[in-house]
Amino acid sequence: MRKDKKQVIGDEIGDAQIKLFLDFEPVDATSPSLHKLIKAYRGLRIDDFERFLTFFVEAGYDLDGKDEHGNDFVALIQDQRNAAEYIELINKARG
Repeated sequence: MRKDKKQVIGDEIGDAQIKLFLDFEPVDATSPSLHKLIKAYRGLRIDDFERFLTFFVEAGYDLDGKDEHGNDFVALIQDQRNAAEYIELINKARG
């Protein structure tokens, strides 16, 4: 495979499937916005996560939602291996 080609594993998913991540609700003191971001981060590939962010912002959710300890999405994922790409997308979505 050429270096400039990303490997795609699995089938492409549609907008309706991506929007399902907006339905997740927390069971603790985590803000609903943060909970949705974490679920999408764990369940979507980077390209699909980028599409999710469009729907997330359009629905009026908060990119800076916090958990019960005051941590936002970036704080929670920043030490993970692929976090930089996701953090870049969050910052881009903030405008």
